[in-house]
Amino acid sequence: MEVNRHAGETASRQMLVQIPQLVSAYYTEAPDPKLTEQRILFGTSGHRGSSLNNSFNENHIQAITQAICMYRAGRKITGPLYIGMDTHALSYPAFVTALEVLAANGVEVMIAGKEEYTPTPVISHAIITYNINKRSGFADGIVITPSHNPPGDGGFKYNPPNGGAAESSITKWIEAKANEILERNLKDVKRISFEKAL
Repeated sequence: MEVNRHAGETASRQMLVQIPQLVSAYYTEAPDPKLTEQRILFGTSGHRGSSLNNSFNENHIQAITQAICMYRAGRKITGPLYIGMDTHALSYPAFVTALEVLAANGVEVMIAGKEEYTPTPVISHAIITYNINKRSGFADGIVITPSHNPPGDGGFKYNPPNGGAAESSITKWIEAKANEILERNLKDVKRISFEKAL
């Protein structure tokens, strides 16, 4: 593995992520679903991208969350949905958007107190613990993290009732439905205010 030539140095201003610009783009930019690079694309259980290139913004999260609600309804997943986020700059805006859509769809959501950051394994553990010995009413979850991606990226992952990363058959369904919702200008999205959702 090659060591970055700037390792051990103070980061220059050009190297830093401009957080206000990143968060502003999350709320103000809209993806063009006709452009492949601006559509929703699931990798390992989730969608990742940056608001600065229109690959991760509020429209994406609304569409993905609504698709997850539809997936849950179709699979009769009626237990709570555990949601957690990391410290990437786009994680909290995505959390707010997701909670607004989940609550509007009547999903019981479990969050860390005071909207705190949550390590990814905590969500998996909560799902598995809740589902032990259950025959119905299973829990599932969402982890808001781009994992190892750069600071300017956001990530949004679905964890089914087994607590692990969603398999490709699940992510393909959610991805297709979410892109369909994007193409319909979010007409299928249910959403309430964050204050009401909390």
